[in-house]
Amino acid sequence: MKKMHGTTIVAVHKDGISAIAGDGQVTLGDTIVKKGAIKVRELSDGNVIAGFAGATADAFTLLEKFEGYLSAYKNNLLRSAVETVKEWRTDKMLRNLEAMMIVADKDRVLMLSGVGDVVAPDDNVAATGSGGVYAQAAALALLRNTDLSAIEIAKKSLAIAADIDIYTSGNATVLSVPKKGTK
Repeated sequence: MKKMHGTTIVAVHKDGISAIAGDGQVTLGDTIVKKGAIKVRELSDGNVIAGFAGATADAFTLLEKFEGYLSAYKNNLLRSAVETVKEWRTDKMLRNLEAMMIVADKDRVLMLSGVGDVVAPDDNVAATGSGGVYAQAAALALLRNTDLSAIEIAKKSLAIAADIDIYTSGNATVLSVPKKGTK
C-alpha cells in the first residue's frame, strides 16, 4: 500500500512576531493528490496560530483539544500545550493519533508531540512534516544571517524546502501573530 505524504510546516519567532507557514501538498506515493490543503490555523480569535502535519483527522482532533485548553486557561499557550500533550499521551484513544503540531503566540513557538513532548526551541524555529528538516535548516540560516522578518523567513524557508523535498510544494499559507500592522 502506498504511503500518504503531506505538508511541511515551519514556524519562526522574531522581533515579537511569530509566523507559521504550511505548504499543504498531499502526495500518495509519487503522485500529488492535492496542492492546497490548508494545515495552518488561527485559534483563540487570532491570538494563537497552529500548524500540523500527519493524519488530518488526528490533527483536527488534537486542535480541538488544544483550543479547548486555550479557552479554559485564557490563552496561556504553554499551559494549554502541556495539558493537551498530557491528555494526548495518557488517553487510550488519543495516544494512537498520528500527527505533530506547532503552536505559537506573540511570545513563543512550541512543538507538541504524542510521545509527551512540549518543546520550546532554542533558536525560535520549529518545523515538522516531510520537508521539515530542510525548512528548519533554511529558517535557521535566514534568521541568523539576514534582516528578514519572521513572516519572510517562514515563507522563504518553505520555498527552499520545496526545492529539495519532493513532497513539499512552494505554495505557502502563512499566518502570524500579532497580525502584521497590529501590536
